[in-house]
Amino acid sequence: MLELDRSFRFEGERVAWTRFGEGPPLVLIHGTPFSSQVWRRIAPLLARHWTVHLFDLLGYGRSEMRDGQDVSLGVQNRLLAALFAEWRLDRPDVLAHDFGGATALRSYFIDGLRYRSLTLFDAVALAPWGSPFVAHVRKHEEAFAGLPAYAHEALLKAYLQGAACRTLDEEAMRLYMAPWHGEVGQAAFYRQIAQMDQRFTDEIEPLYRPLDCPVTVLWGEEDQWIPIAQGERLASLISTRPLTRVAKAGHLMQDDAPEVIVAAMLAQYMPNEG
Repeated sequence: MLELDRSFRFEGERVAWTRFGEGPPLVLIHGTPFSSQVWRRIAPLLARHWTVHLFDLLGYGRSEMRDGQDVSLGVQNRLLAALFAEWRLDRPDVLAHDFGGATALRSYFIDGLRYRSLTLFDAVALAPWGSPFVAHVRKHEEAFAGLPAYAHEALLKAYLQGAACRTLDEEAMRLYMAPWHGEVGQAAFYRQIAQMDQRFTDEIEPLYRPLDCPVTVLWGEEDQWIPIAQGERLASLISTRPLTRVAKAGHLMQDDAPEVIVAAMLAQYMPNEG
């Protein structure tokens, strides 16, 4: 388990984060409905070569959750820009998943952030996205937030497992479910789903072009949330490199194939060591 032992005030709201390791800066950005805990097997290995910065998106994990909160993609890129300023980062390496991918791209095309390299996998970036379940929650957020705890727990567990190709072990399920327990967590879970809006990627999709840094796009061949064809399209738009297909991996590659992510980072972006 990763300990987020620091906090940052963003527009009056608390954001949990941490930093560790040695070397040039690397920022890890998680997706939904997860938290920085998805990096628990990956970050310690990368910290041997980079100074790893990781955080929980607003409304996720150990960052602040409250009624009426904006946790949409429209706010997360502003948060990332604010964290870059707080951390005094200039062109760090960035590794991002799912909504983290959308956040990194929105920050690049809207806020002018620049990266030394960008590695995306199973990223929310191109229309269409959002499952029938998401559409249903958006229409009935209050009803879902008021589900009995046992019904919410069963739905949450099934939803999380649907992201992975392999069966999530007990540790993973416990860590991923923990932020969404209780009255506050349950409401926050359905709040972030209700605020999923394709307009935030539609806004930047016409701007897509090869970035001014190396871009690697990885995709799980068994991703049931976002088809691999979306990954092919994305790689063709923002990178000069072809998509890397990952066998026996679903949307949650951190659990299905963490070694592939680490290998991709070390092979392509490891700093020269003399």
